Amino acid sequence: MDKGKSVVTELAASLRDVRVTPRQSPKPKSFLPSPSFYSFSKKAKPRKLVSLCLGTLGQHLEDIITDISEFAAFFPPHIKLAIMSIARRRRLLNDEVLTSLAESSWEILDVSGSDVTDVGLATVANVCSNLRAIDISRCEKITTAGVSEIVSRCPSLEILRCGGCPRSEFTARRCLNLLKPKLNTLEEDSWEELDTLDIGGGAESLRWLVWPKIDDNSKETLAAECPRVTINPQPSPYDLSGSRVPVEALASVPLDHSIVEDIDPKTWAVSAAPRRPVAPPNPNAPPEIPIAERFRLAYVEREARLAPKRAKRERQQRRRAERDYMMNDIDARSVALAAQASRNLRKS
Repeated sequence: MDKGKSVVTELAASLRDVRVTPRQSPKPKSFLPSPSFYSFSKKAKPRKLVSLCLGTLGQHLEDIITDISEFAAFFPPHIKLAIMSIARRRRLLNDEVLTSLAESSWEILDVSGSDVTDVGLATVANVCSNLRAIDISRCEKITTAGVSEIVSRCPSLEILRCGGCPRSEFTARRCLNLLKPKLNTLEEDSWEELDTLDIGGGAESLRWLVWPKIDDNSKETLAAECPRVTINPQPSPYDLSGSRVPVEALASVPLDHSIVEDIDPKTWAVSAAPRRPVAPPNPNAPPEIPIAERFRLAYVEREARLAPKRAKRERQQRRRAERDYMMNDIDARSVALAAQASRNLRKS
């Protein structure tokens, strides 16, 4: 009996910690679509009319690039900048195109991978003195002379992109002294007579340098003498110094991405046509007629074929003009009627 009571007490003690919750009725299934449904069902944002026009213009840029200086003055500055970005992507950007499109209100300049030389870069630096971001990477024709013009004529320069090819890497290493801020030696009677622009030199406003393959010596030199310059900033809201990293300073984003963001990428997709196999020349075949001679012979044949029709059309136009003149001019009509009356009198 005592044994049975002990079993009951143990069972009751073990059940004290057991909590029984009432069964809840299952929730009815919701028929609302999940958030992912809306993400897939959203339609793509339609492109602006200006972007569509620029896309059409960019696809035929090769046909008008030689005469771009004649009509570039009719475009606003942001359209010129977009045309320059498309020309760069289509491998058409050179000194002539760049100087024809340059505007003083530009703040960014991306000539990476183009045929721009020191002459064109110096001309643009003289016109666009408010540039704050420049990309000269992969430019084999730009030397220290062009970079010197940029540094001296663009005091607001904050972002500089360079390197990318052996020639550009060599130019970047040669330009280290140009990027260092320095004080000029001036002699004046009073400090009040000094000009602020004459006191300092170098890239005083430079804050971000995008040079992906910078060597260790150059990196140490810039870190020691230009501590405010951040080299190759990473894609994060802030850099090591606590400054906000602009999008233009990220190597993964093209400098002019925001300018052509709304334009169809097919605009600058240049596809090379496959070469057709050329048959070996036949020594017994007659000599091929030059293309200019073919055009001349075709023109002569066409003129000979259309000469009778042209003469007939001229006779019809002449008779029609005479008839209209007789019907509209009173004097001519009176002369014609008098001549007709005289002929009738002679017959009678």
